[in-house]
Amino acid sequence: MTTPSTTTPTSPTAVQAAAPHRRGSLGPVGLVLSGGISVQFGAALAVNLMPRAGALGVVTLRLLAAAVVLLLICRPRLRGHSRTDWGTVIVFGITLGAMNGLFYQAVARIPLGAAVTLEVLGPLALSVLASRRAVNAVWAGLALAGVFLLGGGGFGDLDLVGVAFALGAGGMWAAYIVFSARTGRRFPQADGLALAMAVGALLMLPLGIAESGAKLMDPVTIALGSAVAIMSSVLPYTLELLALRRLPASTFAIMMSLEPAMAATAGFLILGQSLSLIQAAAIALVIGASMGAVRTQVGRGKAEAPGVGS
Repeated sequence: MTTPSTTTPTSPTAVQAAAPHRRGSLGPVGLVLSGGISVQFGAALAVNLMPRAGALGVVTLRLLAAAVVLLLICRPRLRGHSRTDWGTVIVFGITLGAMNGLFYQAVARIPLGAAVTLEVLGPLALSVLASRRAVNAVWAGLALAGVFLLGGGGFGDLDLVGVAFALGAGGMWAAYIVFSARTGRRFPQADGLALAMAVGALLMLPLGIAESGAKLMDPVTIALGSAVAIMSSVLPYTLELLALRRLPASTFAIMMSLEPAMAATAGFLILGQSLSLIQAAAIALVIGASMGAVRTQVGRGKAEAPGVGS
């Protein structure tokens, strides 16, 4: 990721730098959307895997496989980092482990769509707290309305322990957004993510062994867990880490309100879960709010860089 050019606007370098800036204005948005689609289809696959390995077992397989893949690909340097760098990546890893562990405990007790609907409240709360523009609070409010509409206007019929796990995962998701951005600024490429994934895997390993034991060594379970790792960890977290280098945390958090819609689609295609008209309307409302947030951010970016390339 390069920094903005400091050459004069009349030089060829400035013209070349301006074009990628314009083309890349929606680049982070595409990265976030691609990551969201991948993670929700991976979550649907994980639901089918839970009877074989348990919730914590699936999390353990997912994080271990993702850590191995990322460490082999990135081969991050262990030297040359400050104490603050290591503190950031360790907290990021703890956040990753806790977020995944809480979420899978939730989907073991309540439907996938409801779990994601509750979980997304964390990023929505972050968007209101982190944003300095009143209009983002409006978009967050619309997205929140869609989230509750998608949940049927209430969650009283759901397992309360599962609801608590989903809300806890939402809090960790908000922390993930913050520390993913910080890690991306302190480590090159996806090196920080690879190290954080290893921390999260080590955190969850004892819990996974305690719950699933020898089930984690079954070849079919390992293969399915690895597929979940690629879809739900390696691809989405890498894409989101890259996106957060160019996208403000508040806008990213509001875009996370698209996750219930993606989860509903994955549930329909993989788990056979259908959508009612009210749920479809809720999805449309959430998408509209997210698009509004993106348009606001893109418009602000253009206003803050007048004359670039002129």
